Amino acid sequence: MRIALFTETFLPKIDGVVSILCLVLRRMEELGHEVLVFAPPESPPEFAGARVIAGRGPRVPIYKELYMTFPSTSIRRELQAFKPDVIHVASPAWLGNWGIVNARRLKIPLIASFHTNIPQYLQHYGYGWATNPSWRYLRFLHNQAEMNLSTSSFMRDELTAQGLKNVHWWKRGVDTDFFSPGPMDPAMRARLTDGNPAEFLVVYIGRHAKEKRLFELKDAFAPLKNVRLAMVGGGPAHEELKAHFAGTPTTFPGYMRGEELINAYRSADCFVFPSTTETFGLVALEAMACGLPVIAARAGGIVDTVVDGENGYFFDPPNFNAIGDHVRTLRDNPDLCNQLAENALEHAATRSWRATMDQLAGFYEQTIELARASGRVQ
Repeated sequence: MRIALFTETFLPKIDGVVSILCLVLRRMEELGHEVLVFAPPESPPEFAGARVIAGRGPRVPIYKELYMTFPSTSIRRELQAFKPDVIHVASPAWLGNWGIVNARRLKIPLIASFHTNIPQYLQHYGYGWATNPSWRYLRFLHNQAEMNLSTSSFMRDELTAQGLKNVHWWKRGVDTDFFSPGPMDPAMRARLTDGNPAEFLVVYIGRHAKEKRLFELKDAFAPLKNVRLAMVGGGPAHEELKAHFAGTPTTFPGYMRGEELINAYRSADCFVFPSTTETFGLVALEAMACGLPVIAARAGGIVDTVVDGENGYFFDPPNFNAIGDHVRTLRDNPDLCNQLAENALEHAATRSWRATMDQLAGFYEQTIELARASGRVQ
């Protein structure tokens, strides 16, 4: 197949969406499919055998890590020259909208995937009034596609309730060749615990943004003794978070990639994930693949990953203090912590990333057949 992929976010940005799309490109290359990527400014010219065309546009005012990538006539020329069998738009907003327009005009089968819950994010940035209009806009975009993909069973039901049509659950997997258990790195442990490696280490890895509910962790961890918190990553709220946690046993080591990231997972005792806005939450599955139990909010796509009391614990928002209770339980019961870690590892081993990307390739084929059956394309 020849696949044109439109995405609003891509490398060098680091987040769950980018991680998934990189896996898509790796697997499509392995399967012998050819992919052309349309991406935001500053994207690399190539990844996993796919040519990447970086667009132009300003940064999003309320979220500086994202771009409003403007449409251009060159995109249509590139599409016509590439002659894709299917167009895939990932979380369409600006650039993805142009992918949709061209799919309709050029009569190319269209599939859309929903990765980022923008309507819910707006509430965390003081734009709650825009929630319903944003759903109307997203519904308009997605319902021009032959098929829509969700990242979790929760989001499949949510999108269907919001009026999106023909929604399917595109499951998630993790690269267990890369994310895997291994020996703890003493230097990393000392770095993340600020020189207190004997204390219980809880790690968060991901974007530092208001919608991640990271600020609430301060009160949840305040009563705990002999516990350290490390917040790996960065984002629009990074500096504000550092100021908020000043004077607490919390470290902010910044972004990590490659072996450094793996060592961060392996050096921790458990993983915390307080976000209530996730469409999936890939980092939780990465943590499990490295042998960490996960403490997460019982909300959104994470409900497909955590099994309460078996590979981690849920807490029910807004009771964020329950996080502290779960951390205390794991800290004081090493055998229990180890058992949950083993269960987490077993769970991650069942989530093959290649199988989920093969599922996506199947969805591409179904989309082509649906477009032909409807008479929209020949």
